[in-house]
Amino acid sequence: MDPSSGMRARAAATFAASLKLENVTRTYGEAAALTGINLEIAPGEIICLLGPSGCGKTTLLRVISGIERPTSGRVLINDSEVAGPNRFVPPENRSVGLMFQDFALFPHLSVIENVAFGLKSLPSVERTKAARAILERVGLTAFANAYPSTLSGGQQQRVALARAIVPRPAVMLMDEPFSGLDVQLRDTMQEETLALLRETRATSLIVTHHPEEAMRLSDRIAVLRDGRVVQVGTTQNLYEAPASLFVARLFSEINEMPARVSGGQISTAAGVFPAPDLPDGSSAVLCIRERAITLEAAKNGNGTAPGALLGRVQDLKFLGDITRLDVAVQGFDHLLKVRSPGINPFPKGSEVVVKIEREAVLVFQADANGDNGENNRLS
Repeated sequence: MDPSSGMRARAAATFAASLKLENVTRTYGEAAALTGINLEIAPGEIICLLGPSGCGKTTLLRVISGIERPTSGRVLINDSEVAGPNRFVPPENRSVGLMFQDFALFPHLSVIENVAFGLKSLPSVERTKAARAILERVGLTAFANAYPSTLSGGQQQRVALARAIVPRPAVMLMDEPFSGLDVQLRDTMQEETLALLRETRATSLIVTHHPEEAMRLSDRIAVLRDGRVVQVGTTQNLYEAPASLFVARLFSEINEMPARVSGGQISTAAGVFPAPDLPDGSSAVLCIRERAITLEAAKNGNGTAPGALLGRVQDLKFLGDITRLDVAVQGFDHLLKVRSPGINPFPKGSEVVVKIEREAVLVFQADANGDNGENNRLS
């Protein structure tokens, strides 16, 4: 089939497997890279591991693939233990595909030889046939005899993906697969990769530190921090009901206001908000989403309406589909950041009325690591 025609063959489906992690820990001397990881992934499900650099994402992939052994805990594929206190299955026997961040293509092998590398158990004719079929699927048939050094970044990414998927693994692991691509190519490759994973039905775990990438690719997202899973859920769940200030920062642009809990609530310049789950006297952070703030022109009387605050536009930047504004608000020590859709009608210096959607306000206990919102303090 001619790839220039826009029509490509479909990839062969695999037998998707469930993946289960039970209290997985990995330590290096006194340092813990993973601590008590519990995670269940359904057959054919695509999960993104999201978190900052050094939080344990890549280490977890290496443990699942069998490159490293867990210090404690178990890894199960289709309810069969592949790593744990009683058993350790080597990587080549786990039916796990692994795609590295740098693609790890063999420079001395041609494209088709790279793709066929994981099919050594097949006769030569069948190995070549399978490799050509997957190259056709990713639109690289014409480059079968080329070498990796002659390919673009996007083409190398396709080769690495084809090599990982051609053995039809039950579980597919991908470590920051799009990090080396420019923004425009990254979007295209994300769409193509997602389509291929859906076709093959491989249970997939994709590492990323970009929230938007995780939201685009996954059925669910597992957020890691300091070697622990802090929340697992759908994109909508993580956005609407983040379990912590850390998660809220990942999925929303927010203004943060430190406060003190008293009588099950906090009192701020933005109003009084319930904090029923926080102990009295504890430090809290009020989070106001930048998109949950609306501005109106200040007119006689509308600045005294319930929930209204008076402000002045100090700065603004047009960013295409939104305008980002910095607004000085009465009663606030720091500027309130607002994201307004489209072209904003309020020029710099405008007097405005600021209204906050109370249902979009979040209250959290101050971060256990000592970050209580002081760097973005508004009151």
